[in-house]
Amino acid sequence: MSPPLAPRGWSRWLVPPAALSVHLSIGQAYAWSVFKPPLESALNLDGTQSALPFQLAIVMLGLSAAFGGTLVERNGPRWAMTVALVCFSSGFLISALGAWTQQYWLIVLGYGFVGGIGLGIGYISPVSTLMKWFPDRPGMATGIAIMGFGGGALIASPWSAQMLESFGSDHSGIALAFLVHGLSYAVFMALGVFLVRVPRPADRVAADEGPSPAEGVQVSARSALRTPQFWFLWIVLCTNVTAGIGILEKAAPMITDFFADSSTPVSASAAAGFVALLSAANMAGRIGWSSTSDLIGRKNIYRVYLGVGALMYLTIALFGDSAKPLFVLCALVILSFYGGGFATVPAYLKDLFGTYQVGAIHGRLLTAWSTAGVLGPLIVNWIADHQESAGKHGASLYGLSFTIMIGLLAIGFVANELVRPVHARHHVTAPKEAADVQREQPA
Repeated sequence: MSPPLAPRGWSRWLVPPAALSVHLSIGQAYAWSVFKPPLESALNLDGTQSALPFQLAIVMLGLSAAFGGTLVERNGPRWAMTVALVCFSSGFLISALGAWTQQYWLIVLGYGFVGGIGLGIGYISPVSTLMKWFPDRPGMATGIAIMGFGGGALIASPWSAQMLESFGSDHSGIALAFLVHGLSYAVFMALGVFLVRVPRPADRVAADEGPSPAEGVQVSARSALRTPQFWFLWIVLCTNVTAGIGILEKAAPMITDFFADSSTPVSASAAAGFVALLSAANMAGRIGWSSTSDLIGRKNIYRVYLGVGALMYLTIALFGDSAKPLFVLCALVILSFYGGGFATVPAYLKDLFGTYQVGAIHGRLLTAWSTAGVLGPLIVNWIADHQESAGKHGASLYGLSFTIMIGLLAIGFVANELVRPVHARHHVTAPKEAADVQREQPA
């Protein structure tokens, strides 16, 4: 299902909207915390159990991206976007059946397993194509698209909260909300399927727009896995994602807990608004910080993500429950770094390994996201559940987990410092690359 080649004179600025339509849809995953309290109440779950569909979805995102990355490179973005549409929407429909019949395992299967495959394939579907269209500004190009994934919850969070208010927060209301999500996202993602285009083999950007994407270092996906650079970046991404996702997955109940004993506790609607604010920061960080990386370099921007991120976690741990604006500000900064890290890493990979098989390399690197998708929620939810069982409440539920996050960010900071240029023995020879590129072009 190869996408149509762009006609002569096609504007490359028409490609990011195609990517955005997919990423804005699958970005709903970041609004999962809105469904946690209703599910816990309707199906008698604890915090760790209600996090399971989200955790499995992130695991499947990384695994499907890793194993499907080569297929995406071979079959093109339209094929990938179609697979993402079918899996992501079907996941919601299966989850709707699970909520209606009060069979939680169907929600885990639908949202977590089937929907998670849609997340992974959809996430990497436009990355390689965008970097071929924008070799001069790869950070900005991938940031525009991946911004949509971060911004998806900005739409989904208040939308989901409104549906639960209208339909009810019992099992039947949750089922109807899932059903509406599945059908709506199928229509919206179809826009990307029909709009996406790939550049013609002979097309080149103008000389003043930067180098051809085939110039410079080129490394195959198989060779990339044998380099220390890949694994250092794996650690960098895993630690940065763990730190961000730990807040994001439990955002609504977390801010409620932090100020439960204050004179002005946080309401359910305000907590949903906090989730939307985090989504906005996540989205802004993806385009803002990734574009900044084009100016100051990838290693420097990750120094900011990891170093300043650790300071933000320390501030929340020490003073977060003293004032809501301080808590919200620090959380917004952490989530902007979380989003920026995702948007910057494809350009970091392009700098180190070239564009030859960057989509497949990116897919394999996203196994770090799978690991973080388990670690982050597990650390925060498991510790909070046990602290609550021990009689603690409020901000004290999260002190230990935040200390662990600071340590993980420090490990990531060191790993980023160890990244060096890839040794020449891993480079692909120009004739081989040219032959492979020619063979992979759609007829």
